[in-house]
Amino acid sequence: MSKESQMRAAINQKLIEMGERERLKELLRAKLVECGWKDQLKAHCKDVIREKGLEHVTVEDLVTEVTPKGRALVPDSVKKELLQRIRAFLAQHATL
Repeated sequence: MSKESQMRAAINQKLIEMGERERLKELLRAKLVECGWKDQLKAHCKDVIREKGLEHVTVEDLVTEVTPKGRALVPDSVKKELLQRIRAFLAQHATL
């Protein structure tokens, strides 16, 4: 396991232990709903299903098709806010 992988694992573990990971997930959900991301992605899913036909689309197909667009649609402001929160958390708990 590389040093970077070990660091990521340690950070993730600390986020989970302290309950911060769940708080960040809830913040992300709220921000994505607030900015209309969820509605945009839902519409995209419907378009994909309409295009391919309900009988011909599996959940895996839908995930594969929608994931890149979903990631691209996340506003930079949301990404920056989450990153700031993670950095602040790490600064407070620098004993990693």
